[in-house]
Amino acid sequence: MIITRTPFRVTLGGGGTDLSSYYSKYGGFIFAAGIAKYMYIDVNQPFDGLVRIKYSRSETVKEVEDIDHDIAREALKMMGIEQGIEVVSIADIPAGTGLGSSSCYTVGILNALHTFKHDHINQYDLAEEACKLEIDILGAPIGKQDQYMAAFGGFTILEISKDGVVKVRNARISEDSVDELNRNMLMFYTHTSHRSSDILEGQSRGIEKNEKKIVDSMHRIKEIGYQILEAVESSNLSRVGTLFDEHWEQKKKLSTRMTNPRFDEIYNLARENGALGGKISGAGGGGFFVFYVEKDHRKFKDLMKESGLRPMRYRFDFEGSKVLVNFRDASF
Repeated sequence: MIITRTPFRVTLGGGGTDLSSYYSKYGGFIFAAGIAKYMYIDVNQPFDGLVRIKYSRSETVKEVEDIDHDIAREALKMMGIEQGIEVVSIADIPAGTGLGSSSCYTVGILNALHTFKHDHINQYDLAEEACKLEIDILGAPIGKQDQYMAAFGGFTILEISKDGVVKVRNARISEDSVDELNRNMLMFYTHTSHRSSDILEGQSRGIEKNEKKIVDSMHRIKEIGYQILEAVESSNLSRVGTLFDEHWEQKKKLSTRMTNPRFDEIYNLARENGALGGKISGAGGGGFFVFYVEKDHRKFKDLMKESGLRPMRYRFDFEGSKVLVNFRDASF
């Protein structure tokens, strides 16, 4: 038995600039943080030689090609495993909530399968392999940040060149600032999931067509991302909150699906009751709201609960995807 643990992430700045439609023209920039909410992948070798994939469904087939779960199927094919494998996934957070669940699954299963085959793979190659599977093989209209954040965790900066090469570095952030961000950056589940691919496809088309409104907003989102990084590294964390607010205004320009009247009402209520700013997770349209609130946290959380949101306690992850259990039978 092999078990991997892979962190979800929250984007702090630059979201969307990791799409190939954008970075291939202008270069991309992402600043994000891994959070200690995880995707767990359990890989085992069943005695009967069948292939079993267990997630929200349970599949049992004779051949890998017959698996419906597209990521599991392509990961096994990529690793040259044709039969005699069991993969079970358990996640702390539901799919479709904008915190990178699909890429967490991809990175987690690839990490587990490399361990299964006695292969060592570093974080960078693991992230690139996950990008190849999701973007090149499956054609998902997504960017590169989720795979890299799942692999690396931490407060991580991704600078993406026009040819798609990703430079990874850690943010210079003090322990006091980490604690303050954890205390003041409040996350709430909207009880709404979404198909990020629909929003991202429209965003990419707008960039490819050079639609001024979308391109200008993306440029400003990247600039705001750099400013958020500067604010975090200089411990000017109140500035992070106000920049979140500006980011939200720019993000709403990218798609009519980004928000809705209920979300607008919640956001305005949050701003009127102490939030310096906020943003919705991932591509938008559902998932988690993140608000930066410096005082009266309990009162603020109670207010959001009354509005139908569920607060999520969390802390930051600094390890990235890792193997928790490695009990390999000699027959592996």
